[in-house]
Amino acid sequence: MILSQASPVETPPKPVDLQAMAAALARSPDYRILRRLAARPTYTPIIGNDVRTGILLDTETTGLEHSNDEIIELGMVKFDYTTEGRIVGVRNTFSAFNEPSAPISAEVTALTGITDEMVGGHRFDDAAITAFVDDAVIVIAHNSGFDRKFAERYWPVFEHKAWGCSMTEVDWRAHGFSGGQLSYLLNGAGFFHQAHRAVDDCHALLEILDFTLPTTGAPALAVLLDTARRKTVRIWAEQSPFELKESLKRRGYRWSDGTDGRPKSWYVDVGESAVDDELAFLRTEVYLRDVEPRLQTLTAFTRFSSRV
Repeated sequence: MILSQASPVETPPKPVDLQAMAAALARSPDYRILRRLAARPTYTPIIGNDVRTGILLDTETTGLEHSNDEIIELGMVKFDYTTEGRIVGVRNTFSAFNEPSAPISAEVTALTGITDEMVGGHRFDDAAITAFVDDAVIVIAHNSGFDRKFAERYWPVFEHKAWGCSMTEVDWRAHGFSGGQLSYLLNGAGFFHQAHRAVDDCHALLEILDFTLPTTGAPALAVLLDTARRKTVRIWAEQSPFELKESLKRRGYRWSDGTDGRPKSWYVDVGESAVDDELAFLRTEVYLRDVEPRLQTLTAFTRFSSRV
């Protein structure tokens, strides 16, 4: 007689509690936890809430020259925030392609991932974009010096909005971040994302601006708004000696070639409290005489625009 041995019953594996594992690792100083960024769902605003509405904006373009190159993708996230700079919720999102007048270069495709096939036949709905932006009190981009110039050329509604720049109007290194690039900031806030579209970067920026800075105990958006509300002064170092251009560059001056109607000159933007020191530098280190450089006062409504 042959006796057979029963096969042992396999016990199904217990489900893995990833949240508990992540929490345990986070309690150790030897590990950092990054969570995949998930876009926030839209919310229904409560009537009577004291909130303001902002727009996060990102563009992809065929090149760097705002007067000639074209926008091939626009992404926006409309959100509400409190007066203290805390984000309340996402109202809506916008994402669209636009076919340019010439084929997209290989360099732009390598940088953005956008191909001629992706944008073929697509056109921006200008009326929809204007309506989307119309009730916002501020537009924020992660390089407003770039994005605002393009946006204003396409849609006049952006000329009448206050703008903030999340890259330059928050001193990220002073708040413990390793740099101002979007990926660095997202990792510093505890997230990672695999961006494919301009609107994905807007969702990433939303979480960065809602991150509570350990140095202030307030969200990064509060710092940005405080900076954006302050006036700055543009000082034009016209007719400065050519041999001092490196000294001006080291001090933060930028060059305007005059082709856009602005002076052909070096210039710098400083806070109102720093104007006297900057004028003293020009008088003693650049011109070696008493001068009265041209000054322009900028606000969030004019800053980053090609109109100034």
